[in-house]
Amino acid sequence: MSNPVDYFLRRAQAVRALRESTEGSGISALLVSDEANVRWLTGLASSNAAVLVSADTTILVTDSRYADPAMAVPDVQLTIARDVSREALLAGINADLARDGQAQIAYESDCLSAEQAHRLSIDPEVGWLTLVPTSGLIAQLRTVKEPAEIAMIRQACEISTAALRALVDQIRVGMSELTIARTLEYELARHGADDRAFPTIAATGPNSATPHHQPTARPLGRGDIVKLDFGAMVGGYHADCTRTFVVGASATDRQIEIHRLVEQAATAGRASLSDGVAIADVDAAARGVITAHGLGEYFSHGLGHGLGLEIHEPPLLSAATAGTLAQGNVVTIEPGVYLPTEFGVRIEDTCVVTDGRAQVLTDFPRELIVIDG
Repeated sequence: MSNPVDYFLRRAQAVRALRESTEGSGISALLVSDEANVRWLTGLASSNAAVLVSADTTILVTDSRYADPAMAVPDVQLTIARDVSREALLAGINADLARDGQAQIAYESDCLSAEQAHRLSIDPEVGWLTLVPTSGLIAQLRTVKEPAEIAMIRQACEISTAALRALVDQIRVGMSELTIARTLEYELARHGADDRAFPTIAATGPNSATPHHQPTARPLGRGDIVKLDFGAMVGGYHADCTRTFVVGASATDRQIEIHRLVEQAATAGRASLSDGVAIADVDAAARGVITAHGLGEYFSHGLGHGLGLEIHEPPLLSAATAGTLAQGNVVTIEPGVYLPTEFGVRIEDTCVVTDGRAQVLTDFPRELIVIDG
């Protein structure tokens, strides 16, 4: 890769963020146990790992299942726990903390329970280690994507849209939602995805009015809307894309009207993405289009979300979210209108925020396409 990840720099950023958020408190290190945050700091993909980051050292603990990739992580003090339980993992961290003479440690309170933190803070040999809850430090750093991360997300998006193009040629009236979803996931794999980014949503007919409908055996009817929300995962990074089609018959005036409205809202949302723009204003730009047509109550979720090592990351694009966008944020723009018992339409793109016009990574037509089927 032309832009390799600098994990040492990331850890330095984490220590600096810790110091800024806890100035004068005497906290000397941050204990990270969230899977995505551990991976961001070390490159290790593990379901059972933790890392302690300080100005002087980085301690990585995982279990024997991940020993080989963990040994390849540079510039860390590595401990391999003897079993796979979280308790054993924390015991390993505890021993390392005591050995290093750490006194006050911040920990991720949204990942490590207060009870676990309490047990970790007791050591019969050295007495108490003080653990102080904190939240969101690494998640906030992750919101601004590095070139290497954007490259991975771009690749995941390209695979996603290539898979969708292959699927469109296979959709037929009578196919079940489950068959459509699994066929799309097969195409993701065939086009080079490491995995699906999340369980594929394939919603047909009135089921498309449920924003996160789980696919069923319902057969696709002639003239039905089919809404597909899906994405590929590459190198741990996620793509997210939604398109809505009509199958087997010409679209009705109602379908055309609603789809055109959502398309206009999506265009307004994408156009508003820029470095320094208030997040609430981005939501308002898209939502206002739908509200102006008297359908605001049928747009029932936020405009979008960040994505990267997780499919849902900060920043959440909603009217209630404070703050501004920053260059390097990767977010979705996904307005929708969901008409109960009729149908729903959503159009979603993954976009990179720049200091000018947003870069759209999910390159696939947004107009209402009729699939012959």
